[in-house]
Amino acid sequence: MPSAAERTRTLVQSTCSAVLLVPGLNAAGPDQLMPLTRGVGPDGDLFLELPTDSPVVRAATHAEDDELTAVLEITDVAPVSVPHRIRGRAWVSGWLTTVPGMSGPGGTTLRLETGEAYIDDLWGAEEVEPDAFRDAAPDPLVGHEAELLQHLHAAHGEQLDALYGLLGERPAPSRASRRPVVVPLALDRYGLRVRLYEGRDRCFDARFEFPGPVRDVGELRHAMHTLFEAAAS
Repeated sequence: MPSAAERTRTLVQSTCSAVLLVPGLNAAGPDQLMPLTRGVGPDGDLFLELPTDSPVVRAATHAEDDELTAVLEITDVAPVSVPHRIRGRAWVSGWLTTVPGMSGPGGTTLRLETGEAYIDDLWGAEEVEPDAFRDAAPDPLVGHEAELLQHLHAAHGEQLDALYGLLGERPAPSRASRRPVVVPLALDRYGLRVRLYEGRDRCFDARFEFPGPVRDVGELRHAMHTLFEAAAS
């Protein structure tokens, strides 16, 4: 399974929505707290670009030598419609400073020195040490996951439904005369997670591991083909 540090790095470097929270800026609107871009430096620090007129930028500019604490909160929402659509959240907290000269007109880059991180997602809740966060790599499919899941949902419904047969004996559905609907929920280099539901009041998750970790979309296609073949046999 992906480590907590890898999962946190993946969310930070994904397109999931995020807000930068600073104590004392409770009156700021959510749109004023959303970084325009975000990345991770070689030391594990976050580089966040925000509009220059953002109250976060003003607070970081005026802080000067004082330590300004902040938390980047990331919310991961499934890119396809499923019950309980929020897949997880991650928080990276630390100290905020401005970085001159890294942004174009209208933007300012802030550096968040990583002090601690925490993730609560489909795998569970866990703290992440700064060194582990620095050394982790994002999942290689992070830039393609949303598109791939949407494609699976739209074009491979029959193959997804067939995965139910790989689960072995299951209790009979309580309010349905057919198998649960199978919806792709999450995808990473180790495997595919799906959510199965009979209705709004009953659902469960299942995960199907690949024979080995995939490194790119080409290897993913082969792994998915192997999985679908196993379900069809």
